[in-house]
Amino acid sequence: MTLPAGTPSELFIDGKWSGGSGGGFAVLNPSTGEALCEVPRAGLDDLDRALAAAASAQPDWAAAAPRERGEVLRKAFEAMISRREEIAYLMSLEMGKSLTDARGEVTYAAEFFRWFAEEAVRVGGELRMAPSGANRILTFRKPVGVALLLTPWNFPAAMATRKIGPALAAGCTVVLKPAEDTPLTALLLAQILTEAGAPAGTVNVLTTDRPGELVGAALADHRVRKLSFTGSTGVGRTLLKQAADRIVNTTLELGGNDPFLVLDDADLDAAVDGAMLAKMRNGGQACTAANQFLVQESVAEEFAARLARRMGQLRMGAGTEEQTELGPMVNARAVEGIADKVERTVAAGARAVLGGQRTAGAGFFYPATVLTGVPRDSAVATEEVFGPVAPIITVRDDDDALAIANASEMGLTGYVYTGDLARGLRICERLEVGMVGLNRGLVSDPAAPFGGVKQSGLGREGGYEGIDAYLETTYVAANW
Repeated sequence: MTLPAGTPSELFIDGKWSGGSGGGFAVLNPSTGEALCEVPRAGLDDLDRALAAAASAQPDWAAAAPRERGEVLRKAFEAMISRREEIAYLMSLEMGKSLTDARGEVTYAAEFFRWFAEEAVRVGGELRMAPSGANRILTFRKPVGVALLLTPWNFPAAMATRKIGPALAAGCTVVLKPAEDTPLTALLLAQILTEAGAPAGTVNVLTTDRPGELVGAALADHRVRKLSFTGSTGVGRTLLKQAADRIVNTTLELGGNDPFLVLDDADLDAAVDGAMLAKMRNGGQACTAANQFLVQESVAEEFAARLARRMGQLRMGAGTEEQTELGPMVNARAVEGIADKVERTVAAGARAVLGGQRTAGAGFFYPATVLTGVPRDSAVATEEVFGPVAPIITVRDDDDALAIANASEMGLTGYVYTGDLARGLRICERLEVGMVGLNRGLVSDPAAPFGGVKQSGLGREGGYEGIDAYLETTYVAANW
């Protein structure tokens, strides 16, 4: 399998493609384990060029009419939709997700450009009289400045557009560092934005497989005023410490250990449908993926049997094959991590009613797996699995389920299935998470605020709130 003709594979700085000063590294196809191509490893001098370009372009971009900024994003939205098959195929190649999932991601990712194209013209301020009557209070909003965007490999298009869209809409310029496993989608997005009219320097993309030194240097640079990161809680914790040195405005979307509650009055058919979405979208490689299936005792056996039957019907194969429903994991390290957690949990007393053993052969595959009798303190119950593993934990009642769900230090997403709306809403209020799917297995929506609580992050992306992260408020005390 080869890359589509014309796929960019160089650094993108100040509107130009170039090599890097640090050599190069291979981008692998996780379906085969073979190299697709080599991309540059950006060095510190490449970072300096990118920051110089972004800082130079910042004043003019901030001064551009909101409609002008919005039109660039709208045209990029249209380009992504028209090139959906090309982008989806590229994502399947470098990340491994099925073409069905990849096509869905392109639509989802493009929508962030359309949403923030519309939000660009709605950035406003306020004028009011001070309570004392001594003066007016005038506020207006302006862009934070150069934004450093760090995106993960699991949704290489959507995680980039969810950050680039509001940044450009607000008048910020960006330096994007995509994950080392999936740099090609980000480079293609840079090409699309440039063709849509983004001026040179507004969007810059640096690729590297050694991000620590590069990101540390960027956060220490006076030109960077914003950090937005999506990834693991461990890395996010490190970045927050680094950002604190210069008080860099920071948004973090971090890990989850998301509970999926199935109560005794739930519609089990609907719950299984929702579980397939919440667990198996992107092969379970999502921060919003259901990780703890907390099922009330009276329905646990039936729910487990139905879920195992559905997951067992999934066709596993290369992401680029049309019939594939479960593609590979992103790399060998991911497979090792999943297998380790499953093996430790089975050793602790759980039973694999489906899967539970890694597959032989080329590529980075792990089969759909359902575990029952899962101890509450086992590996898959307490650690984010990030793969196609559904651990089922029986609970006595609502309070028991909530106690397990809220014991986690993470708090990104929760799911609740019940036939009683009032009961469901009470549980939604008590769940310590940033987002809840009530009788629904999918929560992500460009028009909704995305983010978590506790160690799942800071701030929100998407929705009306998404552009706020890239704006500062200036207050003027005025007399007239």
